[in-house]
Amino acid sequence: MAEISIRLAQDGDFEAIWPILRAVIRAGETYAIDRDLSREAAFDLWMKAPHAIYVAEAGGDILGTYYIKPNFAGGAGHVCNCGYMVAPAARGQGIAAKMCVHSQDVARALGYRAMQFNIVLESNDGAIRLWQRLGYDTVGRLPQVFDHPRLGLIDARVMYKWLAPESGS
Repeated sequence: MAEISIRLAQDGDFEAIWPILRAVIRAGETYAIDRDLSREAAFDLWMKAPHAIYVAEAGGDILGTYYIKPNFAGGAGHVCNCGYMVAPAARGQGIAAKMCVHSQDVARALGYRAMQFNIVLESNDGAIRLWQRLGYDTVGRLPQVFDHPRLGLIDARVMYKWLAPESGS
């Protein structure tokens, strides 16, 4: 595989991003997004609502994408949220890990001091292992919060990582 690079997405990248989003959204197994979300609504959700959107590419092909946005406002505005999606054919190649590490650097540069994942499904073993390996802690559990298309009602985790140096250091 060619070297993976990560860059800011442009609106024109949506042609390559949409098939990735569509595959994940239609499967309905990892994101709390309406499985029938239209292409236009997906564009607004992924390309317009977040603070910034990035793509991971290799050899000119977009293999993954992530967004970064505030998770909260006001006094908790220092906490961001990110969402990552990888093309089905590119999974298992470390792309999500590279995007997550990249997003932490972006978060710090944007002034965020922590990152929170609001709903990591218990059935998503790969994501849980990856986030734990990258230093995220499970800080809460949401019982039967997600109606999985194959497994029925399942639990999810809230995962969190402090990004800034401890105060006073």
